[in-house]
Amino acid sequence: MTDTKNLENMVIIGSGPAGWTAAIYASRADLDPLVIEGTEVGGQLMLTTLVENYPGFRDGIQGPELMDEMRLQSKNLGVRIITANVTSLENSGKHFKIVYSGKTILAKSVIITTGASARWLNIPSESKFKGSGVSTCAICDGYFFKGKTVAIIGGGDSAMEEAQFLARICKSVKIIHRKHCLRASAAMQKKVKAFKNVEFVWNSEIKEFLGDNVLTGIKVFNNETSKESEIKIDGVFLAIGHIPNVDFIKKGLVKLDKLNYIITENTKTKTPGLFAAGDVQDFKYKQAVTAAGTGCMAALEANTFLEGNVYDKKSKKEC
Repeated sequence: MTDTKNLENMVIIGSGPAGWTAAIYASRADLDPLVIEGTEVGGQLMLTTLVENYPGFRDGIQGPELMDEMRLQSKNLGVRIITANVTSLENSGKHFKIVYSGKTILAKSVIITTGASARWLNIPSESKFKGSGVSTCAICDGYFFKGKTVAIIGGGDSAMEEAQFLARICKSVKIIHRKHCLRASAAMQKKVKAFKNVEFVWNSEIKEFLGDNVLTGIKVFNNETSKESEIKIDGVFLAIGHIPNVDFIKKGLVKLDKLNYIITENTKTKTPGLFAAGDVQDFKYKQAVTAAGTGCMAALEANTFLEGNVYDKKSKKEC
């Protein structure tokens, strides 16, 4: 049963840079936020090794360590944390109803920071090299392969953006695509094909990642000739899309774009009191620093919303 006695002022669903930043700002605004962080705590940065593009760490910081620090900072500010997955979010009259682990709570405001999960190939050898040779973000991890040979899997605009970035710093970039042509825009294709160190491997699919402790190559299957071959590779970047984590949201509560990202205006969704931050609403940048920025925005917008509803911070009740 729903316990209206324990009505929450603000619930943040998800963790990662967006969720923890929202929690930090909300706590400092005396909003007493509750974070339901999920069971995959920290999001995609937990699969990243050295992060060198997050401000404030001159020598870089490990992705998991950065997430741990943000989480600890939130706890030190009094943020309450529940490790569970939210299975349902819906509008329940005046408030939002949230279900997790068989429990139901109500909230006056909600910030969704559940992120977007990268698509993986899901072949047996893949997990061995996740974050250690196999990545889903060239901007995040490409620098570690400077002057080396890398492969990009995919044929869309995202893959071409990754290719351009990597072609400027890597010795060789091989674009492996399962078809004989790209689905990327003509303009993007033209830019990539202008690089002399970019090679296309058509009609090909990765069957296995090779190596012991370090990735040394890939086994590729040509679906046109039915032949297998091995290619020496130092790193592989998957650019086959992301899946926004929005399945728990009741239909109609938010507006989604064609890729299922939540459409927001300054982190506001179509429903008053409901906000979204980070990769769940960012189809373009997908960076830790931009996620953190939108987490800050969401907390500030939520604060404004609650103040508009005349929230008494001392009694934690509506006036």
